Amino acid sequence: MKIFVPLTITSILLMSGCATSVQNQVAAQAPAATPSASSLHRYQCESGETIAAAYPSTDTARVQYKGRSYGMQIAVSGSGARYVGDDLEWWAKGSGSGSEGTLFSHLADGTSGGTIERCAEL
Repeated sequence: MKIFVPLTITSILLMSGCATSVQNQVAAQAPAATPSASSLHRYQCESGETIAAAYPSTDTARVQYKGRSYGMQIAVSGSGARYVGDDLEWWAKGSGSGSEGTLFSHLADGTSGGTIERCAEL
């Protein structure tokens, strides 16, 4: 009888440790959250082109323009949200129906180049 009780306690502790280990493995293997549909913004540009911008995280943007997708990283801005990547710059300002976005070329010295598109969110 004395041997049975310590073995039962030991068995319970071992089983609970295994359950925790399995839970941790499942959590580690779970896929990362994907951006919701609400994080996709569509813009109509003055030229007639459209731009779709998604913001998978607070530090990144994915901009679709003329059939290509550009991954961008957040950059310093005076106002609005500025993202830079692939020699382009996407600058979004405002929220809701009054928001706008501007696509610039991005220069090697880290500054904005010429304006490519001026757009209003749809």
